Amino acid sequence: MNTAGHTDVHGLDLIPFRGVRYDSERVGSLAAVTSPPYDVVVRPDGLLELESSDPHNIVRLILPQATTPEDRNRQAADTLHDWLAEGILAPDPIPGLYVYEQRGDGILQRGIIGALRLSEPADGIVLPHEDVMPHVVEDRAALMRATAANLEPLLLTYPGGASTGGAAAAIERATHHKPLLSTTTEDGFSHRLWAVTDPAEIAEIQSDLAHHQALIADGHHRWATNLRLRAEHASPSPWDFGLVLLVDTARYPLRVRAIHRYLHRLPVAEALAALAESFRVRTLECSLSEARAALGDAVSESNAFLLAGDGSYHLVDRPDPALLARTIPLGRPEAWRTLDATVLHATLLDHLWRIPDDTEHIAYIHHTEATVEKAEREGGTAVLMHPVREEVVRDLARQGVTMPRKSTSFGPKPATGLVLRDLAF
Repeated sequence: MNTAGHTDVHGLDLIPFRGVRYDSERVGSLAAVTSPPYDVVVRPDGLLELESSDPHNIVRLILPQATTPEDRNRQAADTLHDWLAEGILAPDPIPGLYVYEQRGDGILQRGIIGALRLSEPADGIVLPHEDVMPHVVEDRAALMRATAANLEPLLLTYPGGASTGGAAAAIERATHHKPLLSTTTEDGFSHRLWAVTDPAEIAEIQSDLAHHQALIADGHHRWATNLRLRAEHASPSPWDFGLVLLVDTARYPLRVRAIHRYLHRLPVAEALAALAESFRVRTLECSLSEARAALGDAVSESNAFLLAGDGSYHLVDRPDPALLARTIPLGRPEAWRTLDATVLHATLLDHLWRIPDDTEHIAYIHHTEATVEKAEREGGTAVLMHPVREEVVRDLARQGVTMPRKSTSFGPKPATGLVLRDLAF
């Protein structure tokens, strides 16, 4: 692989790579072998559905199934090796950057996929905005060590500004050509991919990106995993880079959605009883869409949450200021101390409900309806959140302040399986 970078660059350093892609002649359809990112797949139902959609679905690499972690990772590595040997997957002949387009649900999003030189948060080049769980990082690191591959890109955003040259112009020019691939996934989104291999075009993109910093929109655990693995290998090496999709949100704004919580062992009645003295609680006899609209109105005035699981929706807002003062950690910016996610974790989960933040007690679910259905089916409590604005996320990240994990969901997320980065090529 070409690991030549621009070590004097003080911004984003994106280099071309030989993308590994499915041979469309060897699989049923490209749509049938793709998957959402590993942490969005709702297991076990979603996992089984993806596995059964095509014997070569990418989920067999990103979420391998076996009895032990070691067996899972070995299975993923063997599967990747077999698919490459059989020609199911194949590297492109020359290195390139890839223009990626998603279109659907009223959204047009375009960005550039490449291998990005890894940097620490202190460098101010790539800004994380959420905390990570060490055991998840270790799990993903073990998988990446075994496969020696970046199986799915992180989603990074940068504000490109008003310039019509550089990366913006290169993206526009690429879309005038025939794409390498074009497919429509089950969610109705169409996906197209183009390779940029001309050295002058690549240099134009690199020169533009060298003046920008990026925000991690999706993939904090994968970024932390990349940093851990880079530290394990002598530099220079392919481990100095990670696979990313960079989107200019000045041109293609992402949607920011909330990630909801499902509390396995807390019935709604107990949850509400614990809040009665310190929050205003109102039961809403209405549809989910109407309840979410009420939540949106409430968060403009105070911290607010929507609890569900007993057949009704309960709007929880107007927390006692004295309680917040006692339970919210000091020494952080006011914007962080007033986040709904901060109040949820510090005041409700830690103080009032006394629920440990682990997978045995809390599930993090992206889909609102799925969260409510799970709570009603299993008897726990769904805590529905309202999304945070992107500018709040970016401002905190620039101050070096991370939000509670799983505070935001930026999208649309890139489909996994359209282009991989194998460190051997």
